[in-house]
Amino acid sequence: MKKIYDPKNIETVLYNKWEKYGLFKFQDNLNKKYFCIVMPPPNITGNLHMGHAFQQTIMDILIRYNRMQGKNTLWQVGTDHAGIATQMIVERKIMLEENKTRDYYSRKDFVQKIWDWKNEINNKITNQIRRLGSSVDWDRELFTLDPNITKAVQKAFICLYKENLIYRKKTLVNWDSKLKTVISDLEIEHRSKKGNIWYIKYPFANDNKQHIIVATTRPETIFADVAVAVNPKDSRYAKLIGKKVLVPLINRVIDIITDNDIDMKKGTGCVKVTPAHNFTDYEIGLKHKLSMINIFTEDGKICANPKIFDYQSNEITSERIVIPSNLHNLDRFVARKIVISLLNDLHLIKYTFKHTSIIPYGDRTNEVIEPRLTNQWFLKVKKLANTATAAVHYNTIKIIPKQYRNMYFSWMSNIKDWCISRQLWWGHRIPVWFDSKNTIYVGKNELDIRKKFSILKNVTLVQEPDVLDTWFSSALWICTSLGWPNQKKFFKKFYPTNVLVSGFDIIFFWIARIIMLSMHFIKDKKGKPIVPFKKVYITGLIKDESGQKMSKSKGNIIDPIDVIDGISLKNLLEKRTTNMMQIKLKKQIIKKTKKEFPKGIEPIGTDALRFTFTSLASTSRDIYWDMDRLKGYRNFCNKLWNAGRFVLITIKHNTSLINIEINNLSFSNQWILIKLNNVIKSYRKSLDSYRFDLASNIMFNFVKNTFCDWYLEFSKISLNKEKKLIFNETKSVLVTVLEKILLLMHPIIPFITEFIWKKIQCLKKNKNISIMLEKFPKYKINYVDNQHIIINDMKWLQKIIIGLRKLKLELNASNLECVSIFFVKLSSYNQLIIQNHKFYLKQITKFNNIEVMYTNVVNFNSIVRIINNIEILISIKTNVNKKLELQIIIKKINKIKTSVNQITIKLLNKNFLQKAPNNIVMLEKKRLISYKITLNKLLLKQKNILKY
Repeated sequence: MKKIYDPKNIETVLYNKWEKYGLFKFQDNLNKKYFCIVMPPPNITGNLHMGHAFQQTIMDILIRYNRMQGKNTLWQVGTDHAGIATQMIVERKIMLEENKTRDYYSRKDFVQKIWDWKNEINNKITNQIRRLGSSVDWDRELFTLDPNITKAVQKAFICLYKENLIYRKKTLVNWDSKLKTVISDLEIEHRSKKGNIWYIKYPFANDNKQHIIVATTRPETIFADVAVAVNPKDSRYAKLIGKKVLVPLINRVIDIITDNDIDMKKGTGCVKVTPAHNFTDYEIGLKHKLSMINIFTEDGKICANPKIFDYQSNEITSERIVIPSNLHNLDRFVARKIVISLLNDLHLIKYTFKHTSIIPYGDRTNEVIEPRLTNQWFLKVKKLANTATAAVHYNTIKIIPKQYRNMYFSWMSNIKDWCISRQLWWGHRIPVWFDSKNTIYVGKNELDIRKKFSILKNVTLVQEPDVLDTWFSSALWICTSLGWPNQKKFFKKFYPTNVLVSGFDIIFFWIARIIMLSMHFIKDKKGKPIVPFKKVYITGLIKDESGQKMSKSKGNIIDPIDVIDGISLKNLLEKRTTNMMQIKLKKQIIKKTKKEFPKGIEPIGTDALRFTFTSLASTSRDIYWDMDRLKGYRNFCNKLWNAGRFVLITIKHNTSLINIEINNLSFSNQWILIKLNNVIKSYRKSLDSYRFDLASNIMFNFVKNTFCDWYLEFSKISLNKEKKLIFNETKSVLVTVLEKILLLMHPIIPFITEFIWKKIQCLKKNKNISIMLEKFPKYKINYVDNQHIIINDMKWLQKIIIGLRKLKLELNASNLECVSIFFVKLSSYNQLIIQNHKFYLKQITKFNNIEVMYTNVVNFNSIVRIINNIEILISIKTNVNKKLELQIIIKKINKIKTSVNQITIKLLNKNFLQKAPNNIVMLEKKRLISYKITLNKLLLKQKNILKY
């Protein structure tokens, strides 16, 4: 092994070998237990982010852990077509590169451009997955638009339609005018926005000199008004109920109606009813059987010829709405300004007030969402939701951590029919055809439909242009990726899967819908629904160090590959500021990035990144990324590398290892094996309970502290002893413990463990292909009869060693040969411990004169110290350079006293306390405490030196 650990030299080479030998493939062995995870398919919208890397680390830990337990593991991999998001990216791409919109192309040509994008980005994503060390079965890699999956999705739609669970309806939906498609409630951000509210006069039809005043924040929609509503209990308008008023600017006659839901205290208490452009008004319209007028085009412009529908969504052709021609084809917000101007010209605006409204925005486009009347396809989900809710309620599906159960139940109890259609070109085309009379035909393809319904060739059929919501095919992903509905034999082996790993932010988007659709389609022989997975492990959301969600727009995205390989500041800045949606934030992002990463990001390696993710996998909803913690785990890998190197050097010239019988071993060798056995128990318990943070902490402490800081120190002394038996015994224990550490840690840090493992096996002349094919360590019950005594004795001894090390620093003696340590007033048992391990105490602490006093009579000059409640006498025969040491200490004392005085004065300054940021004040307080602690230590040293 090389002296310096360089992950770049080992990681890619090892992964290629794993893949070459087919170590990730499932083995069709019926004698084995099956363990399966289906990877949430990453969207083909760009590179994987830290959230992907985090979840893939967790999944790979579970896969490797179960593989090493002899189970037949399958980690199903694939990517998602991500309808809206991918189409948006490609539209933006062709606009930037060709200055063209998608409408320039035929549907076929535009979709081909998206396929070209998919092929390019898919390779990048799969390479990233490889770099993360993910042991997925690459032979089974899938894409959500693969032919077999498309057929399965079509089958699901057709079955649901036949069961009357899918229906088509013209209704009001959330419409994104930029994307020109419906979006779900969950894809909307509601923001507080300052604007105006206008109080508009609606003249009475029989006396246009009189009017009623209606308050609105959307005057551009007055052309779609079909009534004015008041509360029947509002005495102000009791005499006006049933009267007619004129819609301003177009003089269309509408009724004044009553509705109990009208808030009398809001505005004037009179509400304009616009069913085609407001969700509340839509409900009022249905209740009162009002007509609906759609005045906006799909891209949010004023229609030249608005369509009118009755309350049942049937088009009314007998009536026509005339909108002023100067408003035709104008953007709705441009039209608003002109409408206000026209109303002012006619003196129809009574008041204008400042007003703050809650406005819906599309989370992808930042576009104001428009309620719009359109034809959409819906899935009835109430019945499906009841089954899915029961599965979690009765723990047939166990959600981990438990706190997310309530979030799941909350979503399911308030569930509404799911709009599954999208007005896009990219995605699963809805398997529906229409004839000239708009008759609906559902089938696999046009040929299938003509045959099934005996439709002649001269009858024209047109396929539904809409595609299915991406989440519809994603909800079927567990089933379709495992071969449903065709590969029944394979499907039965791995379904239900063992666990789904996903984020809390898509509990309803994805997890709930998987459970609903899977349990609807997959049933046992008795017709009982089968769950898609036994457990759901919900992860928190990775945020930056200041608690902000990582996003391209915020410029705080960290590419996991940049953490693995490192990246220069120049390239990092370019990456964060290229193709920005909000250019105005560029300077701010550059400044922040330079402050956080003045030298860019240094290469850390995959293992350190994975270990960091594992340590962060707590039950918390928010996970704060910490670069310092990352460096700490990089240092851990260095420590493990050096430990491995030490062991390899130790056994290099003498590879004969003896069989270990723990009861016959020396004290330190017994101790490390007992500690290891206990670690195996607690570590496995943590992994089995999905407490990855606890598991990582257990191994970090054991390897760094117990093994490296303590046992290696003891072993070095044992290896230098002249006794051959102790030498061979210690060498064998060293190898055994290191091998067990590598086996235990392999699921978390696969590369470094594989590399060191193979080096050891090579010296042992074992031809093992890979560590991942080895058995995972098991806890041994009743390992040693007196293990508690050994553990306690070592704990006591460690406290003594720590105390002596501190004493050595305190003495500040240049020559420890002149210092003698005497333990007094010890119990007979502790006297025995000191005597038995005096050799180790001397070697580790560097005090050559350590004795136990069996009498309380002291006949020499000494000072007293207490270590672990044990009295220690210190005798110093001479003190070299005492004067010089005093000078050095006094100089340090004076310097620190100056700093203490300066900070104290600053903290007594009221002006500083009032104006300085809280974090600066806290920093000064912490500095003061730190200086005072150091000062007290130095004063104690000075006092001790003067005594000697």
